[in-house]
Amino acid sequence: MQIILLDKVVNLGNLGEVVRVKDGYARNFLIPSGRARRATASAKQEFEAKRAELEKAAAAKLAESQTVGEKLAGITCKLTQKAGVDGRLFGSVTNADIAEELTKTGFKVTKAQIRMPNGPIKVVGDSKVSVALHTDVLVEITVSVYGETA
Repeated sequence: MQIILLDKVVNLGNLGEVVRVKDGYARNFLIPSGRARRATASAKQEFEAKRAELEKAAAAKLAESQTVGEKLAGITCKLTQKAGVDGRLFGSVTNADIAEELTKTGFKVTKAQIRMPNGPIKVVGDSKVSVALHTDVLVEITVSVYGETA
């Protein structure tokens, strides 16, 4: 299916590009989420009429993400979990825990934006975690996990 991208989509394309994707991906994800539209002649004309407005909104979203990223860069997120004497946690620290802690600190972050390359944290100590605020803005933060004995 041919679609027009209304937003930048990772590994697919930028705003305004006409790309070919599988029908299910377009129907079930891209079109309902508002990231794309079917590439018909009338849709292309409507898009060209709104192009400047959409580019302005995308630039504003990017600028907002960059300012939040500057504030978030270098922050240390401190979490306390129950741990054994050897430093291993009972359970783990997931992206949901980190997002919740960052939200308490005053940043609007969802668990889907947290990138944990090594999976959930299962030991006491410091770990590096990335936060994807925008497709072009990736900020690295430190997560310090402290253990409390059970």
